[in-house]
Amino acid sequence: MPHIITRIARAAAEDVAELARFGSATIHEAQGRLGAVSSRIKPIDRAMSVCGPAFTVQSAPRDNIMLQLAINYAQKGDVIVVSAGEYEEAGSFGDVLGNACLAKGIAGVVTDTGVRDTLELIKLGLPVFSLSVCIKGTVKETLGQINGDIVFGGQLVRPGDVIRGDADGLVVVRREDAAAVAAKSAAREEAEAGYITAYKSGRSVIDVSNLEAVLKAKGLTTDL
Repeated sequence: MPHIITRIARAAAEDVAELARFGSATIHEAQGRLGAVSSRIKPIDRAMSVCGPAFTVQSAPRDNIMLQLAINYAQKGDVIVVSAGEYEEAGSFGDVLGNACLAKGIAGVVTDTGVRDTLELIKLGLPVFSLSVCIKGTVKETLGQINGDIVFGGQLVRPGDVIRGDADGLVVVRREDAAAVAAKSAAREEAEAGYITAYKSGRSVIDVSNLEAVLKAKGLTTDL
């Protein structure tokens, strides 16, 4: 049955800000290789970056009435996440609604359907991630749900979970895990910085990654 829930539990603002420091791939690895959204969903411009609590929308394909309602009810800093059946042949979001989002301070829009007016959206600076770019119009007919659990890009997304997106893609972090995942991401970045320093000092990849024993166990000698 269609429903609209406007009060949701969001990840703490300080945890969202901390997660925003790290790339989507780092976060995915740091939390045990979990949360990666389908690689088919990408930003309309590689420079786009977004991080914020999910404001979830369940929408019918080729219909954006629920997306418009979500824009109406979402709070500043929210990322609107639209599950619309992974339907590529529809442009459910464009520059007009993009301006509506900016006026409300919405952090970004991610959708598993199509968007259009991409040059205008890029100029606006609103982060938009989509399954496709399509000029075909939509209707405003079928009611759905706002702020229920949805499946988006193969991941369960709950209202208030953190969505982090950049040039590489999107990752979902459970709202209750945000602080811990941010700490793990920081530790991973520190470790990777150490690897890079070691490479620059002349150490080999095999040495830095401790691959000698692994390779020997597989019957491969590393002697030159």
